[in-house]
Amino acid sequence: MKISELKDRRIIRRPTRQFDEFGYRIYNSFEYDFPYEATYKGNETERLFAKLIDMLPFFLIFFFLFGKIAFICFLYSIPCVIISGALCEWYWGTTLGKAVFKIKVIDDFGNFPSLLLSLKRNFLCLANLLVNFIDYVPPLNHTWEKEGTQMNFRMNLNNKICKTYIVKENKIEEIRKLLYTQKTKVVQ
Repeated sequence: MKISELKDRRIIRRPTRQFDEFGYRIYNSFEYDFPYEATYKGNETERLFAKLIDMLPFFLIFFFLFGKIAFICFLYSIPCVIISGALCEWYWGTTLGKAVFKIKVIDDFGNFPSLLLSLKRNFLCLANLLVNFIDYVPPLNHTWEKEGTQMNFRMNLNNKICKTYIVKENKIEEIRKLLYTQKTKVVQ
């Protein structure tokens, strides 16, 4: 069983136009199977900061030990982060920056990604730096916010291609239990 095959069964209650003898509205219940959501909302900002935390040691090494200018140090730290990130995600499932935010990388089977998959995923992280500009209009009851353009990073392209998931550390056991129970149901 794979994470992409897991389903989350939900019961949706929809009101009807009828009422019972006590005046309460009668609801119809419908069961739906939704795809299981392994990731969490708002992980893009955490992942961006995690990548910057991963780059910081390499940047400082190139800046202070080798005396390079800041822009060159930044460019040199990119391949170092790609290679070290692939090794760390393969072995521990996380990098230094991800460990700060308590997030891990798992593949479609609930395990840490293989070295080749992790290397592919980290090379594709360069495509994540594409910026998405959105015109933001706050809701009517948010009078303290002003309209403007928001800059968002699309930090999920590499995960979609590689079929990996960014999850919180405390959710890994839940995912593995779901995979195991679904696997035993299929076998029986």
